[in-house]
Amino acid sequence: MTIKSIAVGPLQANCIIVADDASQKAVVVDPGDESDRIVGIINAMGLTVEVIVCTHGHFDHMGVVGEIKKETGARVAIHRDELVLYNGAKDMAAFWGHSLETPPDPDILLSEGDTLTIGDLNFSILHTPGHSPGGICLYADNTVITGDTLFKGSVGRTDFYGGDMEKLKQSFRRLMALPEDTNVLPGHGPATTIGFEKKENMFAEEFLL
Repeated sequence: MTIKSIAVGPLQANCIIVADDASQKAVVVDPGDESDRIVGIINAMGLTVEVIVCTHGHFDHMGVVGEIKKETGARVAIHRDELVLYNGAKDMAAFWGHSLETPPDPDILLSEGDTLTIGDLNFSILHTPGHSPGGICLYADNTVITGDTLFKGSVGRTDFYGGDMEKLKQSFRRLMALPEDTNVLPGHGPATTIGFEKKENMFAEEFLL
């Protein structure tokens, strides 16, 4: 498994490209901005993108889904509980002073317990609401991509539409139950591990009570 993380756009959201080394098939997670840069990296790596996954529907994580889909022909996947936010992302972006094209309809509506297969890679879909109703994490090969559910030292905010602090606490606890050596690739900021977050995350003491 090869992983490339790129911070894109004014909010520096992490777009994460994960490729199966044997087949060179790939998934692009959270293409929020800078489509030309993302496509350039995909082409330079010689990858075939099969699926574009949005961990949630906020504009900084799915702003160029349509452009990546057009360039790669990949299917778009998002949790079914996130459709309202995904379809309203253009308005949310405008509220924050950003422009966004209407995103394409998703091809795949994900649910808890689904498996997304890319080549020989099998990603378990973990429904982790709290930051948003249909937020998900992708878990495979000792690595979890957490979107805005978990950051190094912190968690996603819950004051946007559909946010829920109690659900975020439950999602946090679920992630902390993963093996401590699990690598965490968040939606913003640097990578971390579950073990580090159990000890150092500023919300750990409160959320793990």
